[in-house]
Amino acid sequence: MLGYVTRRVLMLVPVFFAVSVVIFSMIHMLPGDPIENLLRVGSSPAQREALTAKYGLDRPLVEQYLLWMSNVLTGDLGTAIVQRRPVAQLVAQALPYSLSLGGLALCFSTVLGVVVGTIAASWRGSWLDQGLMGGVLFGSMLPNFWIGLLMILVFSVSLGWTPVSGARGWESLVLPVLTIGLGGTALVARVTRIAMIDTQGKDFVLLLHAKGVHPLTIQVRHVLRHALIPVVTILALRIGWILGGAVTVEVVFARPGLGSLLIKSLNQHDYPVVQASLLILAMAVMLGTLMGDLLQAAMDPRFRDSLT
Repeated sequence: MLGYVTRRVLMLVPVFFAVSVVIFSMIHMLPGDPIENLLRVGSSPAQREALTAKYGLDRPLVEQYLLWMSNVLTGDLGTAIVQRRPVAQLVAQALPYSLSLGGLALCFSTVLGVVVGTIAASWRGSWLDQGLMGGVLFGSMLPNFWIGLLMILVFSVSLGWTPVSGARGWESLVLPVLTIGLGGTALVARVTRIAMIDTQGKDFVLLLHAKGVHPLTIQVRHVLRHALIPVVTILALRIGWILGGAVTVEVVFARPGLGSLLIKSLNQHDYPVVQASLLILAMAVMLGTLMGDLLQAAMDPRFRDSLT
């Protein structure tokens, strides 16, 4: 098991560098120049050249990438060109808002998805099964920003139950959490349902029925427990995607999270901030994938046996 963990961690190293190259290349291919946001009206070409040299934008792209990556590996994310503050400081201020939103949304989608999947599997083929799965599938097809705007219109504007935007108090988290969580419920529910239906056909479940164990006890204590293995794996993989999905939702609800920081920096062409934000989101996806593989190996004896 230790050897498997070591191999999986080492496999992330080339992936990390490949992702960093893609992020750096894509940002510098975008039209626009951050120096434009620093120059005053009537600035001379000499002033532009001085600012370009100050932030190292006059160097070859390969040299800029190597300098950026060497700083990142030492924990230095650079200095924002437009906001003129350390990027690490900007990220540290924004990241807690994104983590709280993403964490609560993940918990909400997990609980609701497991409950819906369990009910659907227990009444497989019935109108309840078809209605629940059809409902969550339809909800997953709706864009997050559209759901967020609709919830603002209904619960904030019409009913006045929650704040329209901002990040003051727990009330401001309700609608963003629901917006992100509803989109992830369908995947959890479908995986739970399929895993439970597959487990229901196992020999030990048939033996429990033959012994006269109550069907509800079998479903909750035995079938659901074994069916949670693929669900836990999926949840670990969704950690990074939850943070990524929070980008548009944070903009809709005007939350000062990593998504808002990313969009603002993109509009300003602030390369260091955009690079750091995208790199953090990519690392969240990679770490979620790693956690999913490790959890699967820890929970499933068959997977551990295949490693030996």
